[in-house]
Amino acid sequence: MVKLGVATPRGVAEHRQGVWAQRRSFTKLASTTANAQLALYKMSYLLAQAKKPHTDGEEVILPAVIEIVRTMGDEATVNKLGLKSIPLSNNTVGRRIHDMAEDIEEQLTDRVRASTWFALQVDVATDSNKDCLLITYIRFIDSGDMREDLLFCKELKTRATSNKLFRMIDTYIRGANLKWECCVGVCTDGAQAMAGKRSGLQALIKGASPNVQWTHCMIHREALASKQLSPELNAVMTDVIATVNYIKTRPVKARLFAALCGEMGSKHTAVLFHSDARWLSRGKVLSRVFELREEIRVFFEEEGHALATRYNDEHFLLALAYLSDVFQKLNELNLQMQGPSTHIPQLNLHAFLETTGCQNSILTCVQSHISALQLHFQKYFPTTDAVAHYEWLTDPFSGRTPAHLSVAEQEQFIDVTSDIGLKQQFRAKSLPAFWVGVEKDYPLLGGKAVSILLPFATSYLCEVGFSAVASIKNKYRSRLDIESELRVAISKLSPRFQKLCADRQAHPSH
Repeated sequence: MVKLGVATPRGVAEHRQGVWAQRRSFTKLASTTANAQLALYKMSYLLAQAKKPHTDGEEVILPAVIEIVRTMGDEATVNKLGLKSIPLSNNTVGRRIHDMAEDIEEQLTDRVRASTWFALQVDVATDSNKDCLLITYIRFIDSGDMREDLLFCKELKTRATSNKLFRMIDTYIRGANLKWECCVGVCTDGAQAMAGKRSGLQALIKGASPNVQWTHCMIHREALASKQLSPELNAVMTDVIATVNYIKTRPVKARLFAALCGEMGSKHTAVLFHSDARWLSRGKVLSRVFELREEIRVFFEEEGHALATRYNDEHFLLALAYLSDVFQKLNELNLQMQGPSTHIPQLNLHAFLETTGCQNSILTCVQSHISALQLHFQKYFPTTDAVAHYEWLTDPFSGRTPAHLSVAEQEQFIDVTSDIGLKQQFRAKSLPAFWVGVEKDYPLLGGKAVSILLPFATSYLCEVGFSAVASIKNKYRSRLDIESELRVAISKLSPRFQKLCADRQAHPSH
């Protein structure tokens, strides 16, 4: 007879088996949930990188993945992998993107704090929701080279005055435990709030960091220098814009023109819009109009438009060909300043002159414009012997010892140029990486070179950031927290997924 309260050996064994079964069940559930959370982070990261709405995860991506697995395998495989347990609601994806943005920001500020120096690039623009945004990029030294990344993107609630811009930047710099004394450069456009020497952002930052070097974006300077046209060329540009507006702003006219171009076997079937806000706009618009000049003439004649006579005027066409060429050349210069892209323009004027005999009629106008263009470029790009001044930096092993360096710097320059190992490194590394390495052994000379190379020359990265904002924050997502989305979308740093999963408890409901 078994006494109550006393476990039999068989009862103990059954109890242990039950406990182990429950443990295996919990372990399996925890493993599935943890994997689902990791998948959630990675899918949210892909959505942010592609600048897609959060709802695409739950409405498109997950159903597509389930259908692929179900088709390639079976329903049992779908259940075994636990695909349906991945939470991809709009709010859940938004929270995970915010987590990743904080992690990327933490990585960035840690690396900047470890850097000796840093430089800033600042610009302001308005998004599709009429919100004013301040975007700031940072360039710093990391892992033996110079890196650049988005520092922050903040919304300005009121006017974008220099004081408010500085307070916003200063608050972030101090909140991230960065030091203004380490800032060696700031690049902005030429707006008064940015560039003012007495009360602009430039002056306020120099008050916090006296040795900072301010740079007026070279792309903006080039655009300003090339903007001025003589009355004769300006009249040609006005007629070109009127041509484009007549065709592009009327859907029926655009379709008729496209049909005409198709009948005439044209390479293109549409003209391009002109926009003063886009740096490359004028060159592309002029080239397209010149290429379609015959189609435009026929179209305007059929429409009975007054501009038809302009496209029958050889002097007008010569001026159009010249403007097309000169702005294509300026576009080439512009692209070189933006990055490694190259652009080979067609010589429209030369080709057109071969078919006409009106060379003298346009020669005076061309000479006058080129002379004026030269003066404008000298105004925005004052002539200096920059090549010789920085030859020691760009090509130290073929130049002479620079006289403008201090005696100590000249001594270190002689030591650097006498080092065969450094000469081999110069050939193998990028210019910034080479001088960052030199700074470790030759701090005076290397530090001087790094302080020259670190500041931004253009605000191109801010323009890239604003382009990303336009893609992310459209009219259907006007209330979006743009900073987190933008950071995850364009940052060169990747989230630490394992750390994020370890810091947050996995749960299938969120």
